[in-house]
Amino acid sequence: MQELNIIPGTLPPQCEALRQEVRDFVAEHLRDFPLARRVRNWTGGDAEFSRKLGSKGWIGMTWPKEYGGHERTSLERYVVLEELLQAGAPVGMHWVADRQSGPLLMRYSPKVLAPRLVPQIARGELFFCIGMSEPDSGSDLASIRTRATRMADGWSITGRKVWTSGAHNKHYMIALVRTGEGSQRHGGVSQILIDMKTPGITVRPIINQLGEHDFNEVTFDDVRVPAENLIGEEGDGWKQVGAELAYERAGPERYLSSTQLLKEMLDAANPDDPRHAVALGKVVAQYATLRQMSLGVATMLAQGMTPGLAASVVKDQGALVEQAMPDIAHDLFAGWAEPDSPLDLAMRYTAMAVPSFSLRGGTREILRGIIAKGLGLR
Repeated sequence: MQELNIIPGTLPPQCEALRQEVRDFVAEHLRDFPLARRVRNWTGGDAEFSRKLGSKGWIGMTWPKEYGGHERTSLERYVVLEELLQAGAPVGMHWVADRQSGPLLMRYSPKVLAPRLVPQIARGELFFCIGMSEPDSGSDLASIRTRATRMADGWSITGRKVWTSGAHNKHYMIALVRTGEGSQRHGGVSQILIDMKTPGITVRPIINQLGEHDFNEVTFDDVRVPAENLIGEEGDGWKQVGAELAYERAGPERYLSSTQLLKEMLDAANPDDPRHAVALGKVVAQYATLRQMSLGVATMLAQGMTPGLAASVVKDQGALVEQAMPDIAHDLFAGWAEPDSPLDLAMRYTAMAVPSFSLRGGTREILRGIIAKGLGLR
């Protein structure tokens, strides 16, 4: 049986100075930001706020200066994310581009796509969505059917993507498409950059149970893409996605999505009620543990490691804590919270939002299969 080893991470002194700088920035720029928007956490976006973060150097923090980055450490970036997330800042517009699209382009298209696009990401001006999931595929990414056919002047893309967050307001999609022939699965897919303004793209909204428009179905009908938009080598898409998911699954967003509700519970807690002390104390202890795990993954990434197994564990356990929060709030405060009070608002929104937390970034079943395989249990 293999072992799961997460290297403990510690924050150097400069990180705490940076933390205070971020807190001061948030206090100034989000002074009147309502709780109704804070509870959306990193799924809520504001293009102007993203540009402000870009001007502060807080997007593309670890990237090389030649791509508009700032060559700061992964741990400094972690602190910035942690502070923005705990504040419920509207970071959703640039989130995907900063977390994974920029690094992907720099790694696999360093001479062609990255010089043109990545500096705009770092300035908070260019936003990306992810084209992975498809109808009838579930979590089996290798069963995708969207096809890119090689043409004389590039690629023709035909197919559909679904549950595509932000496809209606992002500039580009990085899509996983089938370029191989026959029965190839992992070896027959590639990633291609698609300008969302290209003719032949139809974006249809999928309204979630909150009545909001975050998700989309995206249809490609003979969408023509330049040859240079192939990311890396043809057929390397599966390898690229595997590396990408380590970034997607282990960040502080994987356990801080319900933080606004936790804050409201802590404010409303009765210090003389042992039920409140025990229940909320357990949650805070779980937060502390997840933070150490997540920070450890950030440390491993900073050392050039690829902690895919550890990232999957953080994502899985983080979703469990996040999804338990509305039930804890109901058990402790049902009947106490005044209608439309901050606690009531946070309870209602989070209860409706949490079902998606074990779907995004890989379903719980897929993650546990990855974990079991990584530990040699299957």
